Amino acid sequence: DAFPGAALAIGGTDGYLEVELRQPGLLRPLKAAELSDGTLRYLLLTAALLSPRPPALMILNEPETSLHPDLLAPLARLIGRAAERSQLVVVSHAPALVDALAAQPACRHLSLCKELGETVLPGTEAPAWAWPER
Repeated sequence: DAFPGAALAIGGTDGYLEVELRQPGLLRPLKAAELSDGTLRYLLLTAALLSPRPPALMILNEPETSLHPDLLAPLARLIGRAAERSQLVVVSHAPALVDALAAQPACRHLSLCKELGETVLPGTEAPAWAWPER
């Protein structure tokens, strides 16, 4: 979805794993060391989100970091698919990712805001809580 026509190959020699990304128009596959930080990050997020044994809960804190803007919609679709099998919490400051996630049927959007230096969820009552005795 993110890299149309591309193929990822994972091989290994002498106990080392090697990742190669083949893309249309390139004469040879690109090794992991030749990929951008954003591409590597996207591939790692993909591996986590498509796990055959998903965790009960996965938290993604600003997954858009280092990603090209064109990768945000495909990432939102991956997160939407993963949310059908696992509970995901995504923290993001990227409006494009938030909007793309809002379009996913399995996603629910909660927007936090700052009030007097405190992060709150508008429309909810703060839980009763006090500092414990020392």
